[in-house]
Amino acid sequence: MSHEVYVDSVKATIAEASPSDAGDVVGDTQRQTMSIHEGLAGVVIARTEITAVNGERGALSYRGYDIGDLAAHSTFEETVYLLWHGELPTRDALDEFTRSLVADRDIDHRVWDILTMLPKNIESMDALRTAVSALSCSDPDDGDRSRTTNLIKARRLLAKFPTIVAHVYRHQQGLDRIRPDPDLSHAANFLYMLNGTVPTKMQADSMAMAMLLMVDHGFNASTFAARVTAATLSDMYSAITTALSTLKGPLHGGANVRAMQMMLEIEDVDNVESYITDALARKQRIMGFGHRVYKTVPDPRSAYLRRRLYQQCAELGDFHFYELATAVAEALASRKGLNPNVDFYAAPVLYMLGIPLELFVPVFAISRVAGWTAQVMEQYANNRLIRPSAQYVGPKNRVYHPIEER
Repeated sequence: MSHEVYVDSVKATIAEASPSDAGDVVGDTQRQTMSIHEGLAGVVIARTEITAVNGERGALSYRGYDIGDLAAHSTFEETVYLLWHGELPTRDALDEFTRSLVADRDIDHRVWDILTMLPKNIESMDALRTAVSALSCSDPDDGDRSRTTNLIKARRLLAKFPTIVAHVYRHQQGLDRIRPDPDLSHAANFLYMLNGTVPTKMQADSMAMAMLLMVDHGFNASTFAARVTAATLSDMYSAITTALSTLKGPLHGGANVRAMQMMLEIEDVDNVESYITDALARKQRIMGFGHRVYKTVPDPRSAYLRRRLYQQCAELGDFHFYELATAVAEALASRKGLNPNVDFYAAPVLYMLGIPLELFVPVFAISRVAGWTAQVMEQYANNRLIRPSAQYVGPKNRVYHPIEER
């Protein structure tokens, strides 16, 4: 009997014996024929038509379009349409999509009342997660799981995320919330609601590019978590709540925060060498460098954000953060051969747009919700319950003793 046939027969036996627990914990016989992939590294669990990530070549594409072409020529709204529909929109289709997105930006008083009841010191990610749960309660189509309705749910979530984040932050700061401006783009409107001033074209374009580059990235932790929830045929809001909870973890969504904190701590280009020397001597991890996928080549997104950072600095006539970030990147490249990832240059780009550090992860979510919803809809379209196995390594053949004998 071949190895493959043997494994299939074992799986079939388990499935027949206990359908609800099939694939849960493998026994000794299975253990000899199955390997463990810690963290699911290298395991392909599904086919996707959304995002292609090639870590060996340092390539990234959405629906077959190279990320460089999209970063240079596309808009955030157009890219979201591509993710959700599989094709780039016509002018009329994009105009209609944009109008529908604008119409869904505001949040109703019931959701806002819930948010204002939360403690003022609540983390923004917790407030956003709570708001998504509240939105599900007020969704008139909550019981409908059709693709048409899920596209509407996705649009509502995408449209309302920036409003929720900006409103909660201003409320925490004791400032009046600013209603969405229908004449501004998705990215520009967020900066307006957050800072209270209409951004310059450079600022709006920088925000839009950062969002476009963070919109999706394959089966990362939060996307995979969302698909696991969707695979149970739970609703869109539940899947996105799962994604938010996963993104909140510091090993996933917080690298850009810590990269910016590092730059603020270094403060000046003249301090880079001593900081890096000391950090490496203490075996301190330098945030914003290295990547789980792009191990030996640069993250393809980082170059576009570096260029955008330069343009932002040029508009202000102050190249401090560009020079500082470049010096850190060069020091790490020469000493450790490490390449910056998307988080490293995204950090000063966002910081220079007036986005406070505590909102860096929610801004990631504002961008990534477009990808999460696309992935959830793809999961629904070709669904199978996600149920991996585990290898039991605990004690065996233990004898139960009554409590009086212990």
